[in-house]
Amino acid sequence: MNPVKVGICGLGTVGGGTFNVLKRNAEEIARRAGRGIQVAQIAMRTPNPQCDITGTPITNDVFAVATNPEIDIVIELIGGYTIARELVLKAIENGKHVVTANKALIAVHGNEIFAKAQEKGVIVAFEAAVAGGIPVIKAIREGLSANRINWVAGIINGTGNFILTEMREKGRTFEDVLAEAQALGYAEADPTFDVEGIDAAHKLTILASIAFGIPLQFDKAYTEGITKLTTADVNYAEALGYRIKHLGVARSTANGIELRVHPTLIPADRLIANVNGVMNAVMVNGDAAGSTLFYGAGAGMEPTASSVVADLVDVVRAMTSDPENRVPHLAFQPDLLSDHPILPIEACESAYYLRIQAKDHPGVLAQVASILSERGINIESIMQKEVEEHDGLVPMILLTHRVIEQHINDAIAALEALQGVVGPVVRIRVEHLN
Repeated sequence: MNPVKVGICGLGTVGGGTFNVLKRNAEEIARRAGRGIQVAQIAMRTPNPQCDITGTPITNDVFAVATNPEIDIVIELIGGYTIARELVLKAIENGKHVVTANKALIAVHGNEIFAKAQEKGVIVAFEAAVAGGIPVIKAIREGLSANRINWVAGIINGTGNFILTEMREKGRTFEDVLAEAQALGYAEADPTFDVEGIDAAHKLTILASIAFGIPLQFDKAYTEGITKLTTADVNYAEALGYRIKHLGVARSTANGIELRVHPTLIPADRLIANVNGVMNAVMVNGDAAGSTLFYGAGAGMEPTASSVVADLVDVVRAMTSDPENRVPHLAFQPDLLSDHPILPIEACESAYYLRIQAKDHPGVLAQVASILSERGINIESIMQKEVEEHDGLVPMILLTHRVIEQHINDAIAALEALQGVVGPVVRIRVEHLN
């Protein structure tokens, strides 16, 4: 059989890795796919010194790849929302299958792209868009298809995880570690997407869609960053037997679906609490399989290329099958997606860590306990640290049972109004993941 011809758009980190893996493992990949895969064209702005592309046709116009009649599959690795969207839609319009690593594109424009792909009978594959080299989309979409998925929880941004790991292990401040992460190339010059949870929310949106069979709804995801975390809270969490991770949580409840990214206390004995540095991990809880954990490199040249090429192999295998017999983009048949609502954060349920700076006066603890009990909030444990000598304030650390967030918001407003409480109350959500 003739080889399948692919066009790579973007020869940056992932594009270069994809080219190299395809070249190095060509024989192995052909044995798996049933036919050879040949890079017939590359669109790039600047050469990648790590790739020897001698003999491969090159263009600086990505749309030339999308319209090239020779090309069967377009690999979109240029990133961003605008040109990438145009490129993918143009490729679909021209009857080409698409493989992409672009989580922002899928999370924001995926519904439109998949509808177009279905109309044209082509495949859009996006394994590399979530958690780099970890095949978690395939696992949820196919490996766990017997299950009603209860929840998904993931450390899905390596930069944020590196920062929190350094803060915990070395007692460094957020600002200090961020500067190092930028110097190492883990974080962009503008780190907003990483540290404010937007990148993780893109990925969580995709995971939630394939877990629960709902349309992609990135605009309804709640995001909270790690910029305000202090080493004090990291240490208090440790003393209580928890680790703080920047966690994405998608949970299906009777009222709707929780879709949230925020700093989270996780018990230190959970496997996912021990995922450190730039590594990623995703936990999936299904009614039949129970909890499964997927761990690995969430970014990087070849880990991400591993997922891109796996998608390529899938597309090559499925090219000759009827569109209706292929695995649906979002795991469920497109006309059977659910309209189960996404809950606002106030309606989500969690346990909470609260740190209150209280004056060392008698009766403050009783007032705090009374405010919480009036709102139906049960205290699981309480820790008071010795008086910080310079200002006579006592840090009071509470862990609550699970409660609706609105009740915690009301309680925090009442706590901050107390005379014996100084400054804002620190609130971090707690997930036990059992």
